[in-house]
Amino acid sequence: MTDQVVVTGAGRGLGEAMARRAAADGYRVVVAELNQEWGERTAERIRQDGGRAEFMPLDVADPASVAALADRLALTGPVYGLVNNAALANGVGGKEFQDIDVETWDRLMAVNARGPWLVAKHLLPLMTGPGRIVNIASDAALHGSPRLAHYIASKGAVISLTRAMARELGERGITVNALAPGLTEVEATESVPPERHALYAERRAISRPQQPDDLTGLVSFLLGAESRYLTGQVIAVNGGFTMH
Repeated sequence: MTDQVVVTGAGRGLGEAMARRAAADGYRVVVAELNQEWGERTAERIRQDGGRAEFMPLDVADPASVAALADRLALTGPVYGLVNNAALANGVGGKEFQDIDVETWDRLMAVNARGPWLVAKHLLPLMTGPGRIVNIASDAALHGSPRLAHYIASKGAVISLTRAMARELGERGITVNALAPGLTEVEATESVPPERHALYAERRAISRPQQPDDLTGLVSFLLGAESRYLTGQVIAVNGGFTMH
């Protein structure tokens, strides 16, 4: 079985943290990232830590770019795991749903909702044995937030896609699960209004700010052998902000 894991949007923030954890767990990590500088930096940091990593360019909203990634991966061997993390998140809020323009809605959907499907679609032929797919959703899709309708809709689509894929891929030994992080202290959330940070701090059972490494342990578990009978599930990781 191959040990190659692809992490999309791994140039910084949660994606970088998950890629570095996967490398620390012994996987060969493909840092699939739109921003070349960020992607190469993450791959280099992994190599400096003794891990195996390679940067490959990827725009999840561009079918040609996704197809090119799959072609390149076919030369490096089968794919064992995919972490669908790439998303538009920073600076997307602020307008009520009726004020969001069509171009903004479609762009966010192309990246956040269609992107994970498109990447999984192209990488599936490379997953020749038991495998793991982890989709990164958001707890915003579980509790709702004002002035964030397009983002919430896109992450709700990721949750539904996870369940559909899990049904179809179970007999092939491929598990598909989703993680729904809360408001995490990364670059993408620097533009989130202070009142939203305050809301999370007030309502979380664990009030301290959420960090990327609060998520990486679950990614490690979902990629590992012990999660082989867990599929189609959505796990909220937000310090108890939402409880189901």
